[in-house]
Amino acid sequence: MPQDMPPAGGYAPVQYKRNLPFRGFRPRTYLLGIGVVMAYGWYKLVSGIRETNEYAREKMWARIHLLPVLQAEEDRDQVRRYLADQAREKELLGENTKVYHSDRLIASLLYVPHVHKYDIPDQEERVMP
Repeated sequence: MPQDMPPAGGYAPVQYKRNLPFRGFRPRTYLLGIGVVMAYGWYKLVSGIRETNEYAREKMWARIHLLPVLQAEEDRDQVRRYLADQAREKELLGENTKVYHSDRLIASLLYVPHVHKYDIPDQEERVMP
């Protein structure tokens, strides 16, 4: 029995590599695309932060410029309340709205205030030294 020999011219080359087509782009293309998207995102973020800061500054200055108007409104309300209290007190107490029931000066035992003779008229003889 004769020995098997290779055919004349040799065997055909063995295909050991997979012949698959490349899918997608090259990696640097993906990196470039991701970089562009991130740069756009950072641009929008920074511009949004600046816009928010500008709105906050505008709101602060609007409040600062409104303060005199709000203070005047509060002052008018306080005056209106004061005059209403005075009218109510006059209605309840009449014309005699003294705080004390008499003109007599009553000195406290614990604290005697220094009263100058020109502070209270017609009281020179009642002032305690």
